[in-house]
Amino acid sequence: MTEARMEQLTDNCVRRAVELLAIDSPTCYTWMAAEHVADAFRSMGLEPEMTRKGGVLVCLNPEAGAEDAVLLEAHLDTLGGMVAEISGAGRLYLTPLGGMEPNNAEGENVRIVTRSGKVYTGTFQMRNASVHVNGDYHTAKREYKGMEVVIDEEVSSREDVEKLGIMQGDIVCFDPRTVVTPSGYIKSRFLDDKLSVAILLELAAQAAAGELALKRRVWVHITVFEETGHGGSASVPDGVCEAISVDMGCVGDGLACDERKVSICAKDSGGPYHYEVVSALIEAARRGGADFAVDVYPFYGSDVEATLRGGHDLRHGLIGPGVYASHGYERSHRKGVCNTLRLLWAYLS
Repeated sequence: MTEARMEQLTDNCVRRAVELLAIDSPTCYTWMAAEHVADAFRSMGLEPEMTRKGGVLVCLNPEAGAEDAVLLEAHLDTLGGMVAEISGAGRLYLTPLGGMEPNNAEGENVRIVTRSGKVYTGTFQMRNASVHVNGDYHTAKREYKGMEVVIDEEVSSREDVEKLGIMQGDIVCFDPRTVVTPSGYIKSRFLDDKLSVAILLELAAQAAAGELALKRRVWVHITVFEETGHGGSASVPDGVCEAISVDMGCVGDGLACDERKVSICAKDSGGPYHYEVVSALIEAARRGGADFAVDVYPFYGSDVEATLRGGHDLRHGLIGPGVYASHGYERSHRKGVCNTLRLLWAYLS
């Protein structure tokens, strides 16, 4: 493949990611993003199905033999919040959905989604957030019991908030603040894992168009409960012998990956990945000309580990574009996207 063609495919991936990032999808509130993904697969002439959990499962080449199939898993659900309590002053106290760190989210704009579908805006702040009033502002610990959502409506009591239709259990979506810089950096909340979902969508588009010749049957599962630990635990088609989680690659102290590389994980907090799969991914990266790193992640768990915990007997691996500041305001680069695409292309073709 020419460099110009690879650049074009990378552009497509970035465009798809920006579209996905604009659709709120914290864990358990993913149906709109899932429908977007399913519609994208349908536009390619593929036949996706919705799992009972609300994920999207599709076969890229159903004409291929069912044995020794590979399953690619990426997750559409993101971090977020849920209304746990409405204060007497009309503020919202949250419980996190997934690992949303309050110190990373302070001052962020949010959307509160009611059960009737009405959406209100607000800001996630520490309580008593005015520096000129709160003498403990600089030293106060940023934790959920000390944080609140200030609603952009004229409310001053619990009753005022309830009249808006807001109640406990409502979903709170944090603004992703997506920016793509002229230098190729992609900055946004929730690149984990919408960036890799976009890569798999483009990979599927090229397979459906006949540009990517797959050597065995390939399934794609876009999961929707990864951030709470059970996204990939079910919906494994018959004949799948290998599953690869396409998630984010970690970037940080002690790791070789950066935002411009594709990361191949050899071990994370769930233990080592299958030795033969990791070795084959390394060989494919070299064969495909991908700039890659092999790393050990100290604090990480993936969809494919949930698949194994679900009792499925298969080989497993984990790759992804390098992402810095995970679970915060994240940053990657189009080169990381391109290298992930190169690796997958070489591995599957």
